[in-house]
Amino acid sequence: MSSAAVLGRLTPDQVLELLPQQEPFRFVDRILEVDEEHIVATYRFRPEADFYRGHFPGDPVTPGVILLEAVAQVGVVALGIYLFALDHSRDEAERTISLFSDAEVEFSGVVPPGTEVIISATKVFWRRSKLRSKATMTLTDGTVVCEATISGMGVKR
Repeated sequence: MSSAAVLGRLTPDQVLELLPQQEPFRFVDRILEVDEEHIVATYRFRPEADFYRGHFPGDPVTPGVILLEAVAQVGVVALGIYLFALDHSRDEAERTISLFSDAEVEFSGVVPPGTEVIISATKVFWRRSKLRSKATMTLTDGTVVCEATISGMGVKR
């Protein structure tokens, strides 16, 4: 590994700090692990989130599109920031934004308000600032609620 790659290695907290999404649209609380091949993060869905009022009144569940967004924030954006900084630098990573491009997703469970999930993603490929990952969202008991193959790319701001 080149010395530039070592200098561009970010810690999980540094990756989280560089995530462009912020409250109320950040769905990553902590990044537990990140390296050249994978990432693991957690998020607790806040019961007071506005989307629960209409999805579904009296029996709220987290919308699938929000679950997919959480998976993309971890498996494309956060992992992409890490990989981009390795190839370039932290400064370059700060001037680049990750854009979600496509997904194949399968939902297999529900996520009620207040639930903490674990999101893990493994790199399928990374080249020319394009990333594809296989990602899984599980409940803390290991129950799989969502699996996806997701893609995105880094572009200059």
